[in-house]
Amino acid sequence: MANVSLKHVYKIYPGDVAAVNDFNLEIADKEFVVLVGPSGCGKSTTLRMIAGLEEITGGELRIGDRVVNEIPPKDRDIAMVFQNYALYPHMTVYKNMAFGLELRKTPKDVINSRVREVARVLDIETLLNRKPKALSGGQRQRVALGRAMVRNPAVFLLDEPLSNLDAKLRASMRTELIQLHHRLETTFVYVTHDQIEAMTMGDRIVVMKDGFVQQVDVPQNLYDRPRNVFVAGFIGSPRMNFVTGVLRKDGDGFYFDLEAAKLRIPADKATGALNDCIGKEMKMGIRPEDIYDDEAALSAHARSVIETSVEVCELMGSEVYLYLRYATCRLIARVASSTQARPGMRIRAAVDMRRIHLFDVESEEAVLH
Repeated sequence: MANVSLKHVYKIYPGDVAAVNDFNLEIADKEFVVLVGPSGCGKSTTLRMIAGLEEITGGELRIGDRVVNEIPPKDRDIAMVFQNYALYPHMTVYKNMAFGLELRKTPKDVINSRVREVARVLDIETLLNRKPKALSGGQRQRVALGRAMVRNPAVFLLDEPLSNLDAKLRASMRTELIQLHHRLETTFVYVTHDQIEAMTMGDRIVVMKDGFVQQVDVPQNLYDRPRNVFVAGFIGSPRMNFVTGVLRKDGDGFYFDLEAAKLRIPADKATGALNDCIGKEMKMGIRPEDIYDDEAALSAHARSVIETSVEVCELMGSEVYLYLRYATCRLIARVASSTQARPGMRIRAAVDMRRIHLFDVESEEAVLH
């Protein structure tokens, strides 16, 4: 088992194209860390540098107590699971899982023992004599995991391993991977573009954009205290609403001036940092679940009610997503399925100002959570 350390790691391609910039991260032994971000943000490149499949342009990479910058992949004590499974089509499941051990001249009885034990854990014992073309996507994914597990590596690297599965199977495989991590007690580094995967699986999440780390934190802190607009908008589904207005002060209190609506910021929410923002244009973020349309909430948040028009209603079973328009602003509210709102209606919506986030318009850095 091993920790992984990346210090000031860069990846620069020919033509001075920077894929990863000054990446710093300490991954503890047995930790499950998820790298998440949009396509092209550098997350898979970072994973491939840890694996040794990409050369590091600058910086230091350690696995355990060894600097591994120049060590070939086969000697790094890692195992990688790829998006496309990368199984050998002409080999049986058993041979696919055993192949890496055979290359290492592992005794046959040890190979047999490991393959069958891992197959039992992954519930693929009955598939050992089949070839990959006779397997479903979920079964192939288990075989790819099994091939990594038999090597008993110090670090598992997983590059979008669930992206080729359908939504239902992806959800069940997420649960299985979490349980597998707990069972193996091994370091996992997992790459995905799916923030739901990141939030449900990771002990910590690394949010990336354009080759730069935006924030590293536990899932709940990313959700509750995003460092900037990008993180706030990327984490959460449906995404956070953003509206632009002016922060003003009235006596001892602050309010957010949103196209003539004066949305009062509760006294216990306001901080001294707001004094430097008075009269400035700010970006306010509010999550869909913090906008209400029921009478009790409208009464409780009477000082932050806006008149909106309903453009679309999406029934999601136990809840409804309301797509609202207020003046030039578009908002999404996540409300109970008992809502009476329908497309074309004018409704009053309450914004829970205790739950807002304020961001500087220019830097997009958070000012208030």
